[in-house]
Amino acid sequence: MAARPSPPPPTRASCGSFLQELQELWGEIGPDELERDRMILQLEEDCLNVYRKKVEQTRKQKADLLQAMSLGEAEIEKILSALGERESFSRVEKLGGTLIEQLAKLEPVLDDLRRRRDERINEFLAVQLHIVRLQAEISGTINHGDPAAPLVDETDLSTGRLAELKTQLNELQTEKNLRLQKIDSQIKCINEMCNMMSLDLKKTLYEVHPSFVELERIKSMSISDSTLDRLAGKLHALNQEKKQRLRKLQDLGSTLIELWSLMDTPLDEQKCFDHVTSLISVSPNTVMPQGCLAHDLIEKVEVEVKRLKHLKASKMKELVLKKMTQLEEIYRSVHMHIDSDHEWQILTELIDSGRADLSELLTDMDDRIAEARDLALSRKDILEKVEKWTSATEEEGWLGEYEGTIYMVSISGSNRYNAGRGAHINLKRAEKARVLVSKIPSLLENLTTKVKAWEKEKGMSFMYDKKRLLDSLEKYTSERQQKEEEKRRSRELKKLQEQFAAEQGAPYGAKPSPMRPLSARKPLGQSTNVNIVGGTPNSRRVSTPVSRKGGSSCGKMKDTGKTAASIPANYVSLPKDCSDNSYM
Repeated sequence: MAARPSPPPPTRASCGSFLQELQELWGEIGPDELERDRMILQLEEDCLNVYRKKVEQTRKQKADLLQAMSLGEAEIEKILSALGERESFSRVEKLGGTLIEQLAKLEPVLDDLRRRRDERINEFLAVQLHIVRLQAEISGTINHGDPAAPLVDETDLSTGRLAELKTQLNELQTEKNLRLQKIDSQIKCINEMCNMMSLDLKKTLYEVHPSFVELERIKSMSISDSTLDRLAGKLHALNQEKKQRLRKLQDLGSTLIELWSLMDTPLDEQKCFDHVTSLISVSPNTVMPQGCLAHDLIEKVEVEVKRLKHLKASKMKELVLKKMTQLEEIYRSVHMHIDSDHEWQILTELIDSGRADLSELLTDMDDRIAEARDLALSRKDILEKVEKWTSATEEEGWLGEYEGTIYMVSISGSNRYNAGRGAHINLKRAEKARVLVSKIPSLLENLTTKVKAWEKEKGMSFMYDKKRLLDSLEKYTSERQQKEEEKRRSRELKKLQEQFAAEQGAPYGAKPSPMRPLSARKPLGQSTNVNIVGGTPNSRRVSTPVSRKGGSSCGKMKDTGKTAASIPANYVSLPKDCSDNSYM
């Protein structure tokens, strides 16, 4: 089957061809000329209307294009201004061509600027949203829900403004990091203290803020001011609690050591509480072992202290009385007087009454013992000199008795005191005694000076066996002076007696007694049974050898009644060689 030929393309008709065809048709139809003119005028009017309408449409299209161009350029200027770009867009300079061509060139530029603007807006939005969130976290409003999305100021999308926001964001991020570091540091401290005191860390942190213990955090950890304040308050409270517990354990540890010392507790029992006593000198800021400040441990130590105190109370009376005995021994060792009977009565009544705090009583006894030891130590030098003085006076007394004995032996003509009986030993002792007795005055002077200095320093009298030592020294010195005076009188009396005997014996051819007894010098002082501090002998009195013999052996001066009558009644006869028979 052969293909059908295609129809010829339609020919383009013109207004003139249509008018010619219309004229031909009217010629065939036959309208009059007036009708033909009217119809032609109508056709012309219709053509003008069509052209007019088209022109108006075209004008409107041009105006639309111009408006679109103007709006596009304005938007471009606005976007450029918002983006902070100084360059301006000019259609004349940058476009060129017809309006449609210019608009076609403008649209890509506008689209690019719009894209850049939207990207900048999104960048601003992300930064501002982050800023708002950080601000909410720091202020604590984040706990009430996520913050609303911020509005971006599209009139200022410049890079300078964006840089300012990013700087603000960095500052807020830095602030957040610092707060997180602070929280982390404080939580570590809380963790350490909870370990030391055996406290529940999660419970402790939950009391501050639940976000600190949430394993799967929907929200970030709270870093608000109020949370930080609560965390700091919790840390301070735990620190105070730690210090309080440590101080309590240290006091208990010190008490344990004191009680162990008092009770002589075995070391095996003490080792059970080494972890407590090791904390006595620990600083509160020192990191300590886990559980060392646990409440259960403190209760356990308190129970032990209570047990030891109960045991101590049962032995306290024994300890107090032992301390009193120790105090008495200290006083007795340094010749200090203490009213023991009265002291024992007071202590016994206090302990038996149950009103006294035995610990305080024991502490008071320790203080008194320490005070007595200090006082005894300060008296040591003086007591040594008192011992020397006592020894010297004892030798003084022995020397007096020795010389008196020698004198009595010499006038009796007996030879009982011979070398066979150790006379040479006594002679050596007598020589040493005379040297020692000669030092008594300087010894007394030195001792008196030291006692006065001691009394001035201590503000109290130096007592020696219930008597003031200075009074005893002064009394001894006075008595010694009296005895020296008696010695002087004795020598004068002896001279008078010798002179009288010579005068009375010459007319009758009487001669002095050929016997020349040894001098019996008796120094001032006391014998071995003398009360040294009292300064006076207990049973001896100062006397010359004559008085000790009753006045009957000095030269055997019982001659005649005439001689006796010529001697004064109060005159005591002495031998010629009895010049040194008195006390020093």
